[in-house]
Amino acid sequence: MKVTGTTGPSALTGGKPARASAGFSLGQTGATAAPSAASASAATSGVNDVSALMALQGIEGPLEKRRRAVRRGAGLLDRLDEMKMALLSGEPDEAVLQQLSRTLREDRPDDGDAGLNDLLDQIDLRASVELAKAEMRRGGS
Repeated sequence: MKVTGTTGPSALTGGKPARASAGFSLGQTGATAAPSAASASAATSGVNDVSALMALQGIEGPLEKRRRAVRRGAGLLDRLDEMKMALLSGEPDEAVLQQLSRTLREDRPDDGDAGLNDLLDQIDLRASVELAKAEMRRGGS
């Protein structure tokens, strides 16, 4: 009887066709180690590909840093306007204060533009002053 090999979906596809052996031996540990080493190598390269892609997505250009900085500053100005409207209406809004505080604690991207950084420093300072005043009003009431 001649064994010609396996066929079907579980068959390995490779460069050279597998030769059938006429004999039977128990010492085939080397033969089974090769496919597992190849699959381990493929799994590792798949992880490396994903890691490289994630690293590339994490890199920000100067334009994206500037956009994030401007978005953060605009958000702070919006919170300050909401706080002003709440004060004028006589209703202190705790949610606005919490959101303002959370936005201030966020890491501010530095895009290297001195003018923009100065403006954002002024916005941060104003927001910090308004938060401190709100804390004093809460403590004094």
